[in-house]
Amino acid sequence: MAKAKYELQDGVALITLSDPATLNAISVEMTGELTVFFQRATEEARAIVLTGEGRAFSSGANLASGAPPIDAEGQPDLGGRLEKTFNPFVTMLRDLPIPYVTAVNGAAAGIGCSFALLGDLIVAGERAYFLQAFRRIGLVPDGSATYHLPRMIGRVRAMEMMLLGERIPARQAFEWGLVNRCVSDAELLPTAKALAFELANGPASLGMIRRLAWASLDNSWEEQLQAERQAQRQAGRTEDFREGVQAFFEKRPANFKGA
Repeated sequence: MAKAKYELQDGVALITLSDPATLNAISVEMTGELTVFFQRATEEARAIVLTGEGRAFSSGANLASGAPPIDAEGQPDLGGRLEKTFNPFVTMLRDLPIPYVTAVNGAAAGIGCSFALLGDLIVAGERAYFLQAFRRIGLVPDGSATYHLPRMIGRVRAMEMMLLGERIPARQAFEWGLVNRCVSDAELLPTAKALAFELANGPASLGMIRRLAWASLDNSWEEQLQAERQAQRQAGRTEDFREGVQAFFEKRPANFKGA
């Protein structure tokens, strides 16, 4: 039975976590389906929206989805599942060539929290909350949480989320700068789609911008300036750049094609 859904509309791929009986708990099977859908989106869409079906974005890893891998010493190795499945997926999210918007409904817990917070633009419904639940079951945060959380909200708040394992409600998440928008639940998907449509109608350089922003988290000053130099060369050779300049001089909105 499918654990994810895909829909394409006006250049925007809507990808939905679709296992509401488990509050969209993340399994290896679901991640495989998501990988296929995200790869498809990069071929036929210009922006992506990810959301969850039903009452939650995701309750985190599906703990009932099978025994963990066993290492050479015969011991359980949950890190093996990260290495083989989840780490490649979150790396793919980081490296997407097109913008990625998340629409967070209800709980975004555990690795589901990571999927949500890897969005370029993050929209939370008023009843959404973010939870680093790992300490409750004796595990450590994963899905890149220990990387991106300190960079998003600073070490002190990231430590609070990870060590205490308390819910961060949508409004608090907005005040902390963890999300871009906090809207009513009824306006969640329309708002996320509107942002995605705006991005889908933008120039090809938007994909370059998102990659530059991710690279800046690790690059030195010199490395980042060189990355800008290379991206600007690429952007300056696009049809969208020529259209943008022409539209500027003709005092009209640019009609970007994403190429």
